[in-house]
Amino acid sequence: MTDLPEVPVQLPDGKQPALRVMPMPADLNPAGDVFGGWIMAMVDIAGAIPARRRAKCRVATIAVNSFLFKQPVSVGDLVSFYADVVSVGRTSVTVDVEVYAERDPENPVVVKVTEATLTYVAVDDKGRKRPIPAE
Repeated sequence: MTDLPEVPVQLPDGKQPALRVMPMPADLNPAGDVFGGWIMAMVDIAGAIPARRRAKCRVATIAVNSFLFKQPVSVGDLVSFYADVVSVGRTSVTVDVEVYAERDPENPVVVKVTEATLTYVAVDDKGRKRPIPAE
C-alpha cells in the first residue's frame, strides 16, 4: 500500500469543513449523478453542526431559504461541506453552507458544487422552541 499525501480541501480563508463524505453507488440517481436529495440531506447535517453549537442545544430545521446546485457530484468525489452561522435570532440560527467536490485523485481539482442557506430553531427536550443564550 502506498502512502499518498493528503490534499487538504480548504477555503482560501483557511476554514475547515464541518463535514466531509464520499458518495457511494447507492447514492446515484437514474442519470448516474449523485441524487440531489442525498446532497440536501448532507447539507442539512452540515448546517446543523454550527447551529447546534451556537444554540447550545438541539436544533430542528425550519426552513431551506435557498438551495443552488451548480455542478453534478459523482461517485468517488470527496465532498466537503463548509457551514457558517450568518445570523442568530431569539430562537433561530441561519447558516450558509458551501459544498465543494474534490475530483480526480491523480490530479486533484476542487470545484464548488452547491450552496444553500438554512434556518434552524433551538428546541428543548420536549421539542418546543427555546431562546438561544447570548454568547
